[in-house]
Order: sequence, then structure tokens, then C-alpha cells
Amino acid sequence: MNSSYLAFDRVTKVFGDIQVVAPHFDLNVERNEFVVFLGPSGCGKTTLMRMVGGLDTPSGGEILIEGKPVGAPDRRRGMVFQSYSSFPWLTVAQNVDFGMRYRDDLSEDEKLARRDHYLDLVGLYEFADAFPNRVSGGMRQRVAIARTLAAGSEVLLMDEPFGALDAQRRERLQLELRAIQKRDAKTIIFVTHDVEEAVFLADRVVVFSKRPARVIADIDITERLGADRPLELRDGVKFFELRNELLRLLRHAGGGHE
Repeated sequence: MNSSYLAFDRVTKVFGDIQVVAPHFDLNVERNEFVVFLGPSGCGKTTLMRMVGGLDTPSGGEILIEGKPVGAPDRRRGMVFQSYSSFPWLTVAQNVDFGMRYRDDLSEDEKLARRDHYLDLVGLYEFADAFPNRVSGGMRQRVAIARTLAAGSEVLLMDEPFGALDAQRRERLQLELRAIQKRDAKTIIFVTHDVEEAVFLADRVVVFSKRPARVIADIDITERLGADRPLELRDGVKFFELRNELLRLLRHAGGGHE
């Protein structure tokens, strides 16, 4: 049995006549590892992440967490997607509360403090009583991020979660996500088209071919840059070299980058 925390074991995925994930796809993710999926648009990386979350099922093979096949979505796996996923009938604060509805380990006061912390983190504290249809699309995405972080899931599955945010907010959340991962022992799979974001966030970057998805490179970023990621790292030679290396790999994959 595979001893990795999360394992893709001979996975394949077909939608109709379209092969989305190449047959016998294998990939291991260790506990508390931050893995970024990078590849051409439509290559299958989001489908792989959705299968981890239980939203899609493999056509062949299996995905295991701690040696057990993943099933339907559960609170161990928190998900944030590109599309805004806030609940329109709940206020911003109630949306974040919803993420903690099964947290029996927290008192009501602790839940309130946690909610306020994450609302402040994403810059929505003053909009706590607003309904999602009264705030911008970028704000609705921040609601989804706050709700998922407050829920305290063991595995975070994030598909372009910062794409709709301004540069300053994006940097702040990138730093906080790295801190949360280390402090709370999170395992994160993060999909992005932003090469600099991938280098800054990842312990590992997995680069995919064009569809059907197969791994063309698996790069240990921590080995090259270290575990600490101050913003100043982006100005260094090693960061620049890694960025260019990934861009070359993406060109080889046949999809460029967005």
C-alpha cells in the first residue's frame, strides 16, 4: 500500500470520448506539503484536484488519503474555486460561520473570534453584515477563502483562488497561506497559471503536459529557495532563474501561460 499521505494511484479520467488524465497517472503528496499544479489551460489539473475533493471520480485507478480511497466531499477537504461560491442567502459573516458548523472542538466564542480574524485577514470585516450580491466579485471570492480557512480542513484544494484579487491583497493572502500551512499543518494542492505565484508559494511545483494530463516535471522549490518566503525573495536571482525554468517547461508543454 502507498505510504504517502495523499496518493494518485494509476488514475485515469475520461469525459465521453475525451481523455482528460493520461492512463496510469501516479503522484504522491506528503502530509503538510504545499504542491502547486501548473500547466496549459484545459490540461486536466483542475479535474485532478476535483477528484481529490470528491467532486469527480476517477475512470480508473484510485486516489487515497492515508491509504483509504477518497469518497464524497467532507470537512477534511476544504475547497476554493475560481467561480464565486458564497451562499447568497447568508451574510458575509454567516458564510464564514457556515464553514465552522461542524467544529465541535471550538466554543462559540472561539468561532466568533476565528470568524472575525479571517474576515479581517481578507479585508471584509466592515462588510460582515452585507449579503454577497451587494459586494463585488473579488469580495465574494474573499468570502469563500475566509470560509474555507476558518473551517480548518486538513487538506486545502485551491483553484486560482487569488485570481480576482488586487496585487496588494494577493500578496498578503499568499504570505498568510504559507503561514497557515506551516502553523496548522495543512496539506495544500493549489492550481494557478501565475508562474511567480507558483514559485513563491510551493514546496513543490508539478508541471503538466497538455491534455491528457501527465507529469513532465516535478520540481522541489524548497530545496532550491528554502522554506522561508519573505516578499523580498521575489527580487532574487534564484527566484528569477526558477521562474524562467518553469516558463520554459510550460512552453515545452505546448500551452504557454496566462
